[in-house]
Amino acid sequence: MIDGIAVLDFGSQYSQLIARRVREAHVYCELFPWDAPRDQVMALQPRGFILSGGPNSVYDPAAPALPGYVLESNLPVLGICYGMQLLAHALGGRVAPALQREYGEAQLEISGCELWPDAIAQLRSPITVWMSHGDRIEALPPGFKVIARTAHSPIAGMADPARRRYAIQFHPEVNHTQHGREIIAHFVHAICGCRASWTPANIIEESVQKIRAQVGRRPVICGLSGGVDSAVAATLAHKAVGDQLTCVFVNTGLLRKGEPEQVVETFEREQGMRLIAVDACEEFLEALGGVTDPEEKRRRIGEKFIRVFEAVVREHGIGSKHGKARDDARPLLCQGTLYPDVIESRGPERQAAAKIKTHHNVGGLPEDMQFELLEPLRYLFKDEVRALGAALGLPDAIVWRQPFPGPGLAVRVLGEVTWARLERLRAADAIVQEELRRADLMRATSQAFAVLLPVRTVGVMGDERTYSEVIAIRAVTTDDFMTADWARIPFDVLARISTRIVNEVLGVNRVVFDLTTKPPATIEWE
Repeated sequence: MIDGIAVLDFGSQYSQLIARRVREAHVYCELFPWDAPRDQVMALQPRGFILSGGPNSVYDPAAPALPGYVLESNLPVLGICYGMQLLAHALGGRVAPALQREYGEAQLEISGCELWPDAIAQLRSPITVWMSHGDRIEALPPGFKVIARTAHSPIAGMADPARRRYAIQFHPEVNHTQHGREIIAHFVHAICGCRASWTPANIIEESVQKIRAQVGRRPVICGLSGGVDSAVAATLAHKAVGDQLTCVFVNTGLLRKGEPEQVVETFEREQGMRLIAVDACEEFLEALGGVTDPEEKRRRIGEKFIRVFEAVVREHGIGSKHGKARDDARPLLCQGTLYPDVIESRGPERQAAAKIKTHHNVGGLPEDMQFELLEPLRYLFKDEVRALGAALGLPDAIVWRQPFPGPGLAVRVLGEVTWARLERLRAADAIVQEELRRADLMRATSQAFAVLLPVRTVGVMGDERTYSEVIAIRAVTTDDFMTADWARIPFDVLARISTRIVNEVLGVNRVVFDLTTKPPATIEWE
């Protein structure tokens, strides 16, 4: 049994970061909406709770409340920001609007407490922390003591060691807080007693057991794209059920240059998996004819993917000797759903949704599909998936392949998708990849790609007036693929990319570089 921590999400923009920091301490955790059913949360058998921040004020009548089972469990609790105020409010303290709000960096003075790891406890000077609050605690609940303060928060940390309840006003999960990772790691290990059991080897072992339990003797189909998510999902399934797995690679015509050949070479010849390659370029282009809305593109591509997979089942007799899947041999569709997809799929009520929102993979999965979903990566972050891929022996070219959206180039061709525009973008994107690889910047840029814009500009090339399309280049750096910053690519590399695209890609006369920090919804990045 792997030890776990339950993180209750009260709406903070940093909630996912808390979960990531716990995982980085090699402790499993799950992020639950604050109003998730008790049985759902306690099924994790958590060793402790972390309460996230949030935008509300605890004294508002409609504010999220502290679930009763948290305190009734007698398990350790760490409240962060709103989570701290919630503990104080629920246990008899007083929370009120702060005389002066604190947003950004602050200097924190600490008092002796077992919450602080040695790296902090031995310091004699204040540490820099990240604050984001407009309320503060003005009176401690019974049994608590002050363990930290700032210039504007006389109670910036409180503790009731006898009942293992701790709370801090600052955000230890963000990089701006000094020793923040150590605080979270110390809480889950020293106070909650969690073992560092969340390791690639243990994840693989547990995943294999879960896959076998779900699959039984049924057949599994995995749609391979060549990306790290589907590759690791397929490799785990293959390790668990062997020849019950059939990988299906669909050449949609929406892939990057050289990818169809790479997928077949890697998974059929090197990994020894049963692979069926389907050329469906014309079918997908026909389905996308005249479509410009990115959401509609996703829906049509998702629908077409499922119909192609169902045709493979019929044609190859997967699940039946007679070419038609039996009801008691319903195939499973294995896909690389990740934990951020699950979290972000929650609706406005913050309840867990059964269906992943359409940006994930191909999106638009039809309700009448004959498959049951198998999602072995459903509770993993991207960095954990890469670690699993390396532990499973996948080549670096797959493990470190930059993320690529399930709908492929269809959502990077803004406007109508035609074969000519796809080829134009494919050629430009290949130049971006080649030049970054040549400059040894592929890992320094978490994701870099070209986008074909639905605009034309006037230019002069070779003393001749042109009226051609524009290529935009997006390059970002990120640790978690949730927030990002634009990559500082050297100007000489940008110059080579721009010159080559204009000279080598017919129909393009201008290249622009996007310096925004978060990809817009119309240009998918994972």
